[in-house]
Amino acid sequence: QVQLVESGGGLVQAGGSLRLSCAASGLIFSSYTMGWFRQAPGKEREFVGVISWRGSSTIQADSVKGRFTISRDNAKNTVYLQMNSLKPEDTAVYYCAAAFRKSSSYSDTYRYWGQGTQVTVSS
Repeated sequence: QVQLVESGGGLVQAGGSLRLSCAASGLIFSSYTMGWFRQAPGKEREFVGVISWRGSSTIQADSVKGRFTISRDNAKNTVYLQMNSLKPEDTAVYYCAAAFRKSSSYSDTYRYWGQGTQVTVSS
């Protein structure tokens, strides 16, 4: 059974930082592209970024470029989202997702999803 478990969310002041983690089990992690998405109340789920299955390339959404960084540790079956210079508009539930060897900004590409972790940025 595949499981993706996010952690690291919380409440932070604007300008602060958080690092989210997503621990994967039940799949060959090194064969999966890992994406991060977020969903704010009343809004559609939004692409945040993706890291290739080998970790050799990343893509970030324009809204987070230069502030958020994605990395992965295939030995630990974990992907990370480092979030710096946080803004109130970054407040959302953040999800990690896995797709077999395919990088995409479209949520339909991803087969497996975590349960999400709440990030709240106060002004």
